[in-house]
Amino acid sequence: MAEGRVLSYAELLAAASRCARRLAGAGVARGHVVATTLPPGLAFAELLHALPLLGAALAPLDPRAPSAFEGLVVTSPVTGPEADVELVSVVDPGAAHTVIRSSGTTGVPKAVELTYANHAASAAASADALGVEPGDRWLTPLPLHHVGGLGVLLRSVINATTAVVHERFDVERVRATLEAGEVTLASLVPTMLSRLRDAGLRSAPGLRAIALGGGPVPPALLEWAAAAGIPVTPVYGMTETASQVVAGSPGRALRGVELRLGADGEVLVRGAMVAAGELSDDGWLHTGDRGRLDEHGLLHLEGRIKDLIVTGGEKVVPTRVEGVLCAHPAVADAGVAGVADPDWGESVTAYVVLREPAEAEELRSWCRERLAPHEVPKRIEPVDTLPRNAAGKLVRTRL
Repeated sequence: MAEGRVLSYAELLAAASRCARRLAGAGVARGHVVATTLPPGLAFAELLHALPLLGAALAPLDPRAPSAFEGLVVTSPVTGPEADVELVSVVDPGAAHTVIRSSGTTGVPKAVELTYANHAASAAASADALGVEPGDRWLTPLPLHHVGGLGVLLRSVINATTAVVHERFDVERVRATLEAGEVTLASLVPTMLSRLRDAGLRSAPGLRAIALGGGPVPPALLEWAAAAGIPVTPVYGMTETASQVVAGSPGRALRGVELRLGADGEVLVRGAMVAAGELSDDGWLHTGDRGRLDEHGLLHLEGRIKDLIVTGGEKVVPTRVEGVLCAHPAVADAGVAGVADPDWGESVTAYVVLREPAEAEELRSWCRERLAPHEVPKRIEPVDTLPRNAAGKLVRTRL
């Protein structure tokens, strides 16, 4: 469902087949990769399912800032004459299906090649964690050039359920959709849920879960959701794993996912959903994220290893400080980074978006009551907005 229209799977197959023959008429063949800047909608869905019928793959690009691409880039619904070609009847599970740019929160985005087998394994793991019912309607207002949004379209087809696609995140539209009980599942990032809370979301009848991913979730946000009876399941995953690999906070590995910790507590992952080209020589995906496993095998995430702040010889996890700041009633959003300091090596510096006036010393006092002395920000700067990418992740390198 998109653009106010509902497309059955029979109609989608027919539309995708027409699109595939038009692409073949434009020279697209097996092994090709076709890029697109189409916004979320029916034309995007047709293209997504048309390319595998030719043995080709899709590279979705950010419409706001498309990266350089050598080859065909689809910018509008595919038109033109249809070539008389035989379409693929069974998709090769090991062939390239999508080529997705990673979120690029720590540098230049890289292209990750995912196969249909990767997406199928991810869909099965998600279904095991969140359940699948015939009447499921999964809402995504996430961009489809990120795996979090694209995964909803793919797992809905694989599990024969309905994807409800919004072209962009409109807080009032999403709130109305949830409060009207129009969906049973939703994929959001923490900043979206925070904005829904601030917009007055009070209930979501019929909703089984909000899969909340794309970054750390402030504890205060989870507490609000629990008090409001809004079911939230924090999820952890990445482009290289075709979406979710862990559910819960602390999290449990989804079925088919293996987790272990490497040097410096780095989270290592392997499983059928992991892109083969992203595995290291030891056979594991090295995520660059830091965590710990408790006695129950649950994963406690502690943020990016590269983001760790070392101040006066002590280590500070930025996400922990951000969570404390976001629990203050006056703080709508917070980002924390280490700034070079001649005395401390790095000083803990916080940038906050305020929903109501608050003095820096008031916020520092709040932090002193809840954090170790070395974790308390030495400087707190009010800002209008924080740098976030299209998927809502904080781009810490730009703080």
